[in-house]
Amino acid sequence: MFFLMCYMFVNLACAVQTLLRTPNWRPRFKFYHWTLSFLGMSLCLALMFICSWYYALFAMLIAGCIYKYIEYRGAEKEWGDGIRGLSLNAARYALLRVEHGPPHTKNWRPQVLVMLNLDAEQCVKHPRLLSFTSQLKAGKGLTIVGSVLEGTYLDKHVEAQRAEENIRSLMCAEKTKGFCQLVVSSNLRDGASHLIQSAGLGGMKHNTVLMAWPESWKQADNPFSWKNFVDTVRDTTAAHQALLVAKNIDLFPQNQERFSDGNIDVWWIVHDGGMLMLLPFLLRQHKVWRKCRMRIFTVAQVDDNSIQMKKDLQMFLYHLRISAEVEVVEMVENDISAFTYEKTLMMEQRSQMLKQMQLSKNEREREAQLIHDRNTASHTTAAARTQAPPTPDKVQMTWTKEKLIAEKHRNKDTSASGFKDLFSLKPDQSNVRRMHTAVKLNGVVLNKSQDAHLVLLNMPGPPKNRQGDENYMEFLEVLTEGLNRVLLVRGGGREVITIYS
Repeated sequence: MFFLMCYMFVNLACAVQTLLRTPNWRPRFKFYHWTLSFLGMSLCLALMFICSWYYALFAMLIAGCIYKYIEYRGAEKEWGDGIRGLSLNAARYALLRVEHGPPHTKNWRPQVLVMLNLDAEQCVKHPRLLSFTSQLKAGKGLTIVGSVLEGTYLDKHVEAQRAEENIRSLMCAEKTKGFCQLVVSSNLRDGASHLIQSAGLGGMKHNTVLMAWPESWKQADNPFSWKNFVDTVRDTTAAHQALLVAKNIDLFPQNQERFSDGNIDVWWIVHDGGMLMLLPFLLRQHKVWRKCRMRIFTVAQVDDNSIQMKKDLQMFLYHLRISAEVEVVEMVENDISAFTYEKTLMMEQRSQMLKQMQLSKNEREREAQLIHDRNTASHTTAAARTQAPPTPDKVQMTWTKEKLIAEKHRNKDTSASGFKDLFSLKPDQSNVRRMHTAVKLNGVVLNKSQDAHLVLLNMPGPPKNRQGDENYMEFLEVLTEGLNRVLLVRGGGREVITIYS
């Protein structure tokens, strides 16, 4: 049996080498054809079963076990691996097949590019981002894990190899099935842009970018960290790719944890093609989130028909075959509070002072903290004065001339560097309106979803004018303030969840 099986595999190897047209296969027999090898393999197999079919099966089982053992041990084979050659050929054929045109809407699924940050030792800063990726993907679809090293490849090629090994080992530990791609660039901004543009191959390209929120963007060692983040948001928008931003990523669960109950809350404020509905459904396929309930909140004004909105949303979820609780939250349009006005002014004061002061990195952080502490102290003092008489919910904030003069006189003692007028500026009304919306929406979300295991929110787009980038970060910070785990979702315009199977 083993003698016949040996000749059978020799003929099979010759036939496979010919069909794959590998360059190292050069037979001396000029009249050789792959059908001769196939015929010899068939004859050997037939003789094995003619002699004794159960011994033939037993011999083939032993041969399979030997092959898997050698494959597991990773023995170096001088003759190569025919199975790997077949896999490469099949992969090439499949890539050429999916190259033609975009995927059908029924086949759409998030193909994720995970943007990781590395520390000075080339280790991943937020390993739980990969845990969340494996929970979201569950081994299905395309996952590309990318990162950027700053410098030139000639100087950083050793660090790049070490970083890639660290990422691959972490992917194996977190059971994240995918590919690793590391880019060495002169700056992090260009490297992230290169990854978004060129990651993937042919039709196997990502359509979604997952990254972590820059937690310490106000006091970051690198003042360009939040600028790189906003530019990455712009790049994904230009590429028509969806963006997922995980805030407080270190609080996200690991793959070993299990939620016995709890909620995944979706705040569906802007219609984005249904991606906000799809993400909790995918998460609940994993063991970590399986027992969580899905709740969907939508925001309505007072003059909207809340009952009809709830019925329409329930019918929409019924057609999508997604089980979730639906609740319509009415937001009362009240006056702009003093807290909102002061928070906007504090944001603009900080931005203007840091632009006009040509300070070093440490001095810049101290000045920013000084502005924050002084405004917080003034707000606390004002709140203590008015604690005796109860304040109504609606507060009309009037920025009087006397208050401007008092603010200007108070700053004379603290701003000896010639920036007295910065603290007497009146905040921009558009910024006040945006801050008012963020504060109000944050209050509504906290009231309903403070104890939720995960909150999904629509992520507004960045401003067209780059001068408002820092204000944009402040608005997002206010919008998600007080929430444990937040996933900001920004659609790319091409994702869709269909009602058809």
